[in-house]
Amino acid sequence: MEKEEGIDWHHAEQCSKVVCETGEESGLERSIDWKQGLAIAVGVPLLILPSIGYFAGWLWSAAIIVWGLSVFQGFMQNLAYGELATTFPKASGLPGFAQNVFKTRNYTGKYDKSKLVGGFSAWSYWFAWNPVLAIFAILVGFYLHSLFPGLAATFSEYQLSLAAGIVIFGGLILINYRGVSSGALVGYILAALAFIPLIIIALAPYATGDFVLANITSTWLPTDWVWNLNSILILLGIFAMAQWSACAWETAAIYGPEYKNPGKDVPKALFTCGAICLLAFVIVQTTVTGVLGVDGIANAPIDPMLPVAQAALGDMGSTVAIVMLIAAMVLIIQTAYLGSARAMHSMAIEGNLPRVFGKVNSHGTPILAMVVIGIFNLALISMGTPTAILAASAIGYVCANGISLFAYVKAKADPHLAGLERPFKAPTGWKNVALMFGFFNIPLCLIGIIYLNSIEGSWFSTGVGIVVLALYIPMWYYSQHENHVAKRVETPAA
Repeated sequence: MEKEEGIDWHHAEQCSKVVCETGEESGLERSIDWKQGLAIAVGVPLLILPSIGYFAGWLWSAAIIVWGLSVFQGFMQNLAYGELATTFPKASGLPGFAQNVFKTRNYTGKYDKSKLVGGFSAWSYWFAWNPVLAIFAILVGFYLHSLFPGLAATFSEYQLSLAAGIVIFGGLILINYRGVSSGALVGYILAALAFIPLIIIALAPYATGDFVLANITSTWLPTDWVWNLNSILILLGIFAMAQWSACAWETAAIYGPEYKNPGKDVPKALFTCGAICLLAFVIVQTTVTGVLGVDGIANAPIDPMLPVAQAALGDMGSTVAIVMLIAAMVLIIQTAYLGSARAMHSMAIEGNLPRVFGKVNSHGTPILAMVVIGIFNLALISMGTPTAILAASAIGYVCANGISLFAYVKAKADPHLAGLERPFKAPTGWKNVALMFGFFNIPLCLIGIIYLNSIEGSWFSTGVGIVVLALYIPMWYYSQHENHVAKRVETPAA
């Protein structure tokens, strides 16, 4: 273990900036095991719901292959993230990894530009997970509007979505007030409510004869599909949006500072969730396409699971499907809520956001960050279109993954970082794999999602993504000034 002037650099690199330089603790408590982390992260497979119809509209049956390849991409990337999680056990997932790697050792100036890179990656990750709350609150409002005619006659979908957001966000703040282990308990309950009906609806058509293989094999790609630069850019944009869903099980690593034994708990939670995702994404898209066909999906682009349930289970099936979807949406909202709150906490602790966002309550929960995120998402609900919000959010996720993979490459190549202990290691040579997928994210998928937005006429989504990401720059400079002033106060000249 390298030491210099009495400083334990292995420990220093694994600490947050505030811990290392001021002696403060982050406040997060090691209170969960891998099964509890999995219970929270297991909401990720439900991220397929907003994209089933959208992907089928662009790629027809080939959307099934995209989901499978995207989960495979997740395994390639998350092997690197699993190693980083055990190398920096005090870091909160992707936001913490990049911030630990991209900072200058022993920097004494005011603005460490290297920290700007890691902080921007964390901010991008925050923006990737944050809008999940708004997206699924909008969908909850849509399903409530469909399920209860009395509500539909009195309230608009927007009003129901706003009310759902207030109730769900407020309820999750109260539930998680006493720590992430409380959220894990809710995760167990909601996972059962969501996955049992999901499995029944996804598999029942095979027993009832409603699944027709020809609906898939006869419509692999649109009849006007041509393999040229235009189609390749569209496909890259689709992969960027698919990654937002199918690779998002890396969130199991974000609770690194809260696992009792991160060296063992992180890989178990991470790859168990990945296996579940592989099955869920492929089977759900396959079932929906096989039952409804491309034309049937086009007739129900937002809620294709409902006619599938209706076909396989009758009238009761559609009611069960809506209840299941609402439970599933609450589960994924909690997953996103906890992940984005810890991203803000991590940035504040590292000095890349104002210090106030690093404060936690007596149970180690970043309540202030959760309140701010809830308010921000209530505003996002006014956009009204889940796909438009997802397209903007995917820009952030592409940036976060690209920079995080480059951080893994740097952590393996830098002589000091390469010597840190790694309880879990990716296979030999994984630095090259990470570099390849880093470039796949930036610039390829980034160009693809911007191009896809442009041909959809959704420059608004691109604009929102760019503006939100750009807002980080002035906040970062303010944070650096705040930290510089604080250090001068805390360490006055002799």
